[in-house]
Amino acid sequence: MEKIRERRRWKLPAIATGVLLIAFAMVPRPETAPTHAEVAKPIPAASPPLAAAPTSTGAAGAPEPTLATKPTPGVRHDYIVQASNVDLARSAVERAGGVVTGELTIIRAVGASLDDREFAALLEKPVDGLRVYDDAMVSTSGTAAPAETYYPTQVAASPLHQGGVTGGGVTVAVLDTGLWQEKGPLQRNSNGREPRILAQYDVILAREQPDAYSEGRYDRDIDDLNGHGTHVSSIIANSTATASGNYQGVAPGVNLVSVRVLDAEGAGRYFDVIRGIQWVVANRATYGIRVLNLSLSAPPRSHYWDDPLNQAVMSAWASGIVVVAAAGNSGPSPMTIGVPGNVPYVITVGAVTDNYQPYNVSEYGLASFSSAGPTHEGFVKPEVVAMGGHIRAYAPDAGTLAQRYPQWVDLQARELTISGTSQAAAVTSGVVALMLDANPGLRPDDVKCRLMSSARPAVSPDGTLAYTVFQQGAGLVNAQDAVYSTASNCANQGLNVALDLAGVQHYGGRANQDANGNFYVMEVQQGPLGSLLGGLAQLLRPLPLVEQLIVGLASTLDGLLWDGSAPASTDHTWSSGYTWSNGYTWSNGYTWSNGYTWSNGYTWSNNSAEAS
Repeated sequence: MEKIRERRRWKLPAIATGVLLIAFAMVPRPETAPTHAEVAKPIPAASPPLAAAPTSTGAAGAPEPTLATKPTPGVRHDYIVQASNVDLARSAVERAGGVVTGELTIIRAVGASLDDREFAALLEKPVDGLRVYDDAMVSTSGTAAPAETYYPTQVAASPLHQGGVTGGGVTVAVLDTGLWQEKGPLQRNSNGREPRILAQYDVILAREQPDAYSEGRYDRDIDDLNGHGTHVSSIIANSTATASGNYQGVAPGVNLVSVRVLDAEGAGRYFDVIRGIQWVVANRATYGIRVLNLSLSAPPRSHYWDDPLNQAVMSAWASGIVVVAAAGNSGPSPMTIGVPGNVPYVITVGAVTDNYQPYNVSEYGLASFSSAGPTHEGFVKPEVVAMGGHIRAYAPDAGTLAQRYPQWVDLQARELTISGTSQAAAVTSGVVALMLDANPGLRPDDVKCRLMSSARPAVSPDGTLAYTVFQQGAGLVNAQDAVYSTASNCANQGLNVALDLAGVQHYGGRANQDANGNFYVMEVQQGPLGSLLGGLAQLLRPLPLVEQLIVGLASTLDGLLWDGSAPASTDHTWSSGYTWSNGYTWSNGYTWSNGYTWSNGYTWSNNSAEAS
């Protein structure tokens, strides 16, 4: 059977032995791309006009009218529009296409809701005395209520919190840049346990100072000079309640273990990450570690089983720890899943953005930066997607990220807003913790099975997938459905992690690329699984979506064909999900043998590889 046809030949430059891993804190994106845009600049306490605009009178010596902050493209913003009289202000707003929200006759002004185009139209035709102000927030001298983070509600975690499922009794280990010494909302969990941070281990310090942990104590703060690790940990575990009563974190009752493997720049070495995983596996029983969050990635340099970092990740999975990995921020091109997200066993997560409309599910879309599958061994990745666009969470206000991107920092709340599959992975780790709280006996394969079978794929009006499985996997995670799912034996079927680690067997997935460059999922030609899937396809033919997800025949299932381009339409909904029939899921693999060859002269090298 032929493996994936490589669309482009990799460059194989020689590199230094110390391989860098880059934490997936999102690189800043242009403001013109709402999916990638970040938090707006905090509004000052006073609300003076912020920029100049021409007047309609042209009177010499008259004070120059000034303007408020231009809104983010596609997002409405509230303003106060003033003119020489109220009627003139109202007509100016309405002529620009804006919405008048009320009159302020005492200052000859109206309240207005404007998007970027309406804002520009208002300024293009100024009226007499026009001045535009930000509708700034005011409050009492007391402490303001914490901001809503939305993502716990968007992935259906908030209803579980109300029912007492918060992740209590579950420990999540976060391998990242560390944890801020000012723990704030991470100090205690929603059940009142303090400290809920059970251990902190600085792998970099241990490497540089071998006797740093000679006493076996892991209760010392290690700090977070970057901010990424704290941000990720807060997404998972923040126990602060907002004014609405919703928690800011996905699993506010969990306990945490922080392992620092990346430096202040968010970069690190294979050695440190592997040693961090090794420490987690060795201490899993001591701290009750059930989940390992890996919001980091590196380019693949070999088959998944030959990569030393992947081998450590596979060992963690085999030990009973659920590993959640970021897909990477190298999308939207196909075959951009990084290490260790390319390990077939683990839960790899892509990112979805709400396009700044958190409660309008129809506006949710795949983030263009989210890495896509398949992997080079033919496995469909990511498994699922989760919220990862402009994610707000607690983070150090003086870390590298905060200093580099001050416009994303809310200094009052000490919160940072960034985007990336790192954040989506953290959301998913929180969901996994909720699943293990409700069902402590679940094994890693069980968790993966139920998480995927309860996910909600984006579906077009005709019932076909809005994004291919190589982009959205099984769909958007849904915590409530995952917790109550009874699905079983539907993940990692046909794979054996012990044999894989021992080098006895290795596996390939069923993704391939046709002569026209389209990616698809191959039908199993031989054996009982092939017969089963063929029969299921006929049985489920009246259900187009399910049939597409069961068999990947390029000739009959055009919905699975993907030429690597972005979707042409945003007209889709996130369906109520499907169940993987009879234990089949995209994680199925077949045994790898030397009989499989890479077409088009594709070869692997032990050197670092880069897509051209």
